[in-house]
Amino acid sequence: MPKETKKRKRRLGDRKEGRKIRSLHPLNNVSSYIMRDRVGSTNYFRDSVEISRVERYISKKRKEGLKGLGILHILIATYVRTVSQLPGINRFIGGQKIYARNNIEICMAIKKEMKLDAMETIIKIECEPTDTIYDIYRKLNEQIETNRAEGDISSFDSTARFFYYIPGLFLKFVMMVLRFMDYFDLIPRSLTKLSPFHGSFFITSMGSLGIPPIFHHLYDFGNVPLFLSYGAKRKAYELTRDGTVVERKYIDYTVSADERICDGHYFATALKYFKDCFKNPEILDNPPEVVVEDID
Repeated sequence: MPKETKKRKRRLGDRKEGRKIRSLHPLNNVSSYIMRDRVGSTNYFRDSVEISRVERYISKKRKEGLKGLGILHILIATYVRTVSQLPGINRFIGGQKIYARNNIEICMAIKKEMKLDAMETIIKIECEPTDTIYDIYRKLNEQIETNRAEGDISSFDSTARFFYYIPGLFLKFVMMVLRFMDYFDLIPRSLTKLSPFHGSFFITSMGSLGIPPIFHHLYDFGNVPLFLSYGAKRKAYELTRDGTVVERKYIDYTVSADERICDGHYFATALKYFKDCFKNPEILDNPPEVVVEDID
C-alpha cells in the first residue's frame, strides 16, 4: 500500500485550494511579479510517443470489462501518477504567490454529441495521487455519462448561462470583480470547483476531430498551470538496425506549462517520467508504492 501523506492544518497565507510554499528560492517567488500573467509565462513543448504497448494494454483491459477504455483514460491516469511522484507540477499561482494544490482536479471539454452544432460542456474530475487506472476509468465515465444525461442543466452549463444573460458592459465589470476576488482568494470554493479555469490540468483531444494537436494557451483567469493537447493516431515506417522497415503507431501531443510553478529541470524530469509511465501502462493497475509530498 502507498504511504499516506500527512494532513496539514491551514496556516495564514494559505488558500482554499492549496497551501503556500514558503521554502522556495527567492528568485522563484519574484518571478510571478516579473511575469504577471499566465500567457506571458507559458512554455510550449511538443513530443510524440509510440503506442503499440498501450494499444495492447487497452485491448486487454476492454476484454476484462473496461468497455470504452481509451487513450484519454491512460493519459489522465499517467498524469495523476506523475503528480504522485513529482507534485511540483500540481502547483499554481494565486495572488502572485506559489501554492501546492490540495487535490488533483482534471478539466476537459466534451461534446454532448459528435455533431457540429452539438453543445459543448466542461467536466471536472477530482483525483487522488493513489488512483489507479480503474479509479480513473470509473470517475471519468461517471462524469461523462452524468453530463450527457443532464443535457443543458448541468451545474457548469447553468452557471455559464447566468453569465450569458448579463449585459456586455456590466459583464466586463463583473469579470473585473471576479478577478479581484480571485486574486485575494475571495471566490467561494463551490464556484472554483465548477470553474474550468481553476484546476490542476486541462486536457483536450484533437484526435477525436482528426487533426494534429494544437498549442493551447493557458487562461489568464483562474489558475490552471498545464494544458495538454493530443492528436490522432498516426503510422510511421521506420528503418531498423538490420535494415528492415517496420510500421509503428504514434500519437503526438503538446504541453503548455506555466514556467513559474517550478524550474526547468523539474519540468523536464516530470515530462520524462510522464512519457515513461505512458509507455508502461501496466504500472497503472496498482497504486504507487510511495506518494511524494510537495515541499514546505
